[in-house]
Amino acid sequence: MSGNEHVPVLLGPVLDGLDIKPDGCYVDGTFGRGGHSGEILKRLNKDGRLIGIDRDPDAIASAPPSLTDDPRFELIKGCCAQLEKFAGERKLIGRVDGLLLDLGVSSPQLDEARRGFSFLRDGPLDMRMDPDSGSPASDYIKNVEERELIKTLRMYGEEKFAPRIARAIVEMRANAPIRTTKELADIVSNAVPARARAQKKHPATQTFQAIRIAINGELEQLTSVLEQSVDVLKTGGRLCVISFHSLEDRIVKRFMRDMSREPEPYRGMPAIPEEFKPKFRVMGKAVVATAEEIGMNRRARSARLRVAERM
Repeated sequence: MSGNEHVPVLLGPVLDGLDIKPDGCYVDGTFGRGGHSGEILKRLNKDGRLIGIDRDPDAIASAPPSLTDDPRFELIKGCCAQLEKFAGERKLIGRVDGLLLDLGVSSPQLDEARRGFSFLRDGPLDMRMDPDSGSPASDYIKNVEERELIKTLRMYGEEKFAPRIARAIVEMRANAPIRTTKELADIVSNAVPARARAQKKHPATQTFQAIRIAINGELEQLTSVLEQSVDVLKTGGRLCVISFHSLEDRIVKRFMRDMSREPEPYRGMPAIPEEFKPKFRVMGKAVVATAEEIGMNRRARSARLRVAERM
C-alpha cells in the first residue's frame, strides 16, 4: 500500500455482514476515504440509499466524484455519535438496513505529518480527528496533571510504563513546550527501559494511541453510537463494527453480547416484557483478516469485525 492510499479492510466480510439489499438504506458512520462506501453503493439499485458520516474535513474534501455525484449518496460532516440526530432529520429512525463503523485512524491521516497522528513522521502534535474543533494534543500535554496522564496512558493505551512516561513528559514540559510528534516520541523512547526500546513495536505506540483516544473522546463516541443503533436500525438490519485494538473490541463485544440476551431477572421466563427482549442477534464470531489480505495491507493485521442483526 503506497502513500495516501487507503485500502478498506475486511471488505468482503463487511459486505457479507451487511447483507446488502439493493433497495436498502445504509449508513457508513466512519466514511474515511470511502472505500467501503464505494463498494456498498455498487450493490444498490436506483431505490437504494447510502449516507456517509465523517468528522474529518480532509475526508469530506477528498470524497471521490463517483460517490458525491451519485444521487443515491449523501455525505455529512459530523461524528458517528450524532447518528440518531442525522437519521431523525431524514426520517430514518427504525428504517436503516445496515450501519458500518470502521474505527481508528485511516492511512491518509497517518501519512499526513501535519495531522500529528504518527510518531514516524515529525509534525505538529495535533491528533484531532476534526482539526476545526477541540484542542490539539500539544495543549493536552501542556495542561494535564501527572496523575491524570498516568490514568490516561493506562486506561487508553494499556501502557505498563505509564508512571515513567508521565513523569518524563511533566519534567520536559517544565523546560519547554512539547509541540511536535518527534519530541513526544523521543521523550517516551528515552523514558522506557532499554528492553522496551528493543522490541518490534515502537515504544511510543501506546502513548500516542492513549492521547489520541482521550482528546477525541473516541470510546465515549463508540459507546454512544452503539446505543443509538438500537433505534436507528430496522428489524433485520445489520450492525457491522471493525475495531483495531482491544479497548474498542471489548466495548463492541460487550454491547452485542448484552443486547443479545434478556436482563438477568427475565432470563428463562416464558413471557418477557417487550422492552426487555433481546435487541440484537450476534452473527457468528469475530472475523479477522486472512494472511493474503494482511500481506497486501498491513493495517488489516489487527482488524476484527463483529456483526449483529437487529431483532
